[in-house]
Amino acid sequence: MPVALSSLADLAELPFDEVIDVRSPAEYAEDHVPGAINLPALDNDERAVVGTIYKQEDPFKARKIGAALVAQNAARHLQGPLADRAGGWRPLVYCWRGGQRSGSFTSILQQIGWRADVIQGGYKSYRRLVVSALYGETVPHKVVLIDGGTGTAKTRVLELLAADGAQVIDLESMANHRGSLFGSMGEQPAQKLFESRIAMALARARADRPLFVEAESNKVGNLLIPPALWHAMQVAPRITLRAPVAERAAYLARAYADVTTDAARLASTLDALRPYHAATRIDAWQALASDGAFETLAAELIEAHYDPRYDKKAEERAQNETVIELAALDESDLQDAVRRILSIAG
Repeated sequence: MPVALSSLADLAELPFDEVIDVRSPAEYAEDHVPGAINLPALDNDERAVVGTIYKQEDPFKARKIGAALVAQNAARHLQGPLADRAGGWRPLVYCWRGGQRSGSFTSILQQIGWRADVIQGGYKSYRRLVVSALYGETVPHKVVLIDGGTGTAKTRVLELLAADGAQVIDLESMANHRGSLFGSMGEQPAQKLFESRIAMALARARADRPLFVEAESNKVGNLLIPPALWHAMQVAPRITLRAPVAERAAYLARAYADVTTDAARLASTLDALRPYHAATRIDAWQALASDGAFETLAAELIEAHYDPRYDKKAEERAQNETVIELAALDESDLQDAVRRILSIAG
């Protein structure tokens, strides 16, 4: 019997072992329920062919061809990714509208003996809940921002908070971007998938406990933080980490090893700063990069580029801010910061 979702919390609490997205790989790449695996009933090309036949030739012919393809693909999935699933396995399946693709695949799973169900309305019903949560409602959670200048180990502190059992939304991890010019970690997800990750994280979090989020601008790389969370972040209390520039520079040199070991990428990124700094300064930074003087380079970037921009909003941040001073940024210092943060946030 189709499962009707009234909220994203329903999806987080349903008694299913696995969620299966049977849409095409292209549909899945744009957005999917976080944690869902992709077992396409039709691949990208097959979906295009069946759709064309349906619209331009004959719906019956399209359904017949589509059914044959779904059966072939289902056999491949059963002999491959699903080969090790035991008899008690219970999957929840969805497609675009909860129609033929998910219905056909689920019927096959049920005939085997698995207690499979489909999401009523499919992906479209799920997406409506995401849009409602992030664009039409307010975030009820006790959001607490972890703030600080570049290189104050905010992301590592979030990781340690999560390891300690605290509730955390790591926007940079969800966006696959560290939120700065040097922060690319590869291809970013689509905006819709970014929103899905945020919405499901909010759905799983308890509203009566602090929810820690790193202070960001309204964009992480090329992705926009959706309005409900962005508004909550703007009015949230913040805990600001401060540390000496030398410590921050050393931390950045360690944390951005993927950038410093790629000479061409580092040179290109430094060149992107030319609209903001004199050519002589950029050339000096390029020379430091060529010489491998990464801590010196990081220190100069902090003092000449990042801190001046961060300090412009110091008065605005001070209205609801608690500062934690750190003498160093090694693991023991960060663990101590976590204990202090948990004490402050209650």
